[in-house]
Amino acid sequence: MELTLKKRKRNTIIPGFSLTLGYTMLYLSIIVLLPLSMIFFNTFSMSWSEFFETISHPRAVASYRLTLSTALAAGLMNVVFGTIIAWVLVRYQFPGKRIVDGLVDLPFALPTAVAGIALATLYAPNGWIGQFFDFKIAYTPLGIIIALTFIGLPFVVRTVQPVLQNLGIEIEEASASLGANRLQTFFKVIFPELIPAVITGFSLAFARALGEYGSVVFIAGNMPMETEITPLIIMTKLEQYDYAGATAIATVMLVASFIFLLIINIIQWYTNRKFNQF
Repeated sequence: MELTLKKRKRNTIIPGFSLTLGYTMLYLSIIVLLPLSMIFFNTFSMSWSEFFETISHPRAVASYRLTLSTALAAGLMNVVFGTIIAWVLVRYQFPGKRIVDGLVDLPFALPTAVAGIALATLYAPNGWIGQFFDFKIAYTPLGIIIALTFIGLPFVVRTVQPVLQNLGIEIEEASASLGANRLQTFFKVIFPELIPAVITGFSLAFARALGEYGSVVFIAGNMPMETEITPLIIMTKLEQYDYAGATAIATVMLVASFIFLLIINIIQWYTNRKFNQF
């Protein structure tokens, strides 16, 4: 027993751990914690009644609901289509594959305002795509979901793709040789290995969608109580020099984002622990 404890202690001692841990905490404090703390600091200038009145205003509550629902919908869509795209890029060879692979990263490089203008032009009632539908796409929550799906797609593809590359086609061939059909091979052999990567990609896409502004503001229409997202309300208050009100709403989104990401990380930890046991 004593030997096991010593061995475990010895295996956890990494050369330079104290130095790297100190640098990590210092870096995170300066880059992440200090800016976030200023949000709470500015909020403290308000009384509790003013704070509650600001964050519970019907216009703000409607924006919370819209932002969270569209971010969730876009994240789930990216999970489905991002996994399919990653599968195609890994498992199949076709002309122009390198070009398609490069296009996946385009939302990373494209300025969000340019993406928003392009999407609004495409899906407007008289746009290249919007003119063929009897219902409106742009200036509706559906348009917001499309914009958030566009900017979040690379997160899922790039997290699932390396896992599929490590899984090799030999696993599928072995499963087939043991009598499993295609659905059984996918859901019982491949999908369990993809779950941690899929959850990671979803959490990244969801977090990006919660704070997205540039690509959404052009296609949303920004109608209060209907298509007005929370980041737009924050920007509006900043333009009105209402810094306390802006930080109050930002605090709500920050806390909500932290709770959602914490839940996602707990689910990811549980799935990793479950599948690593086998």
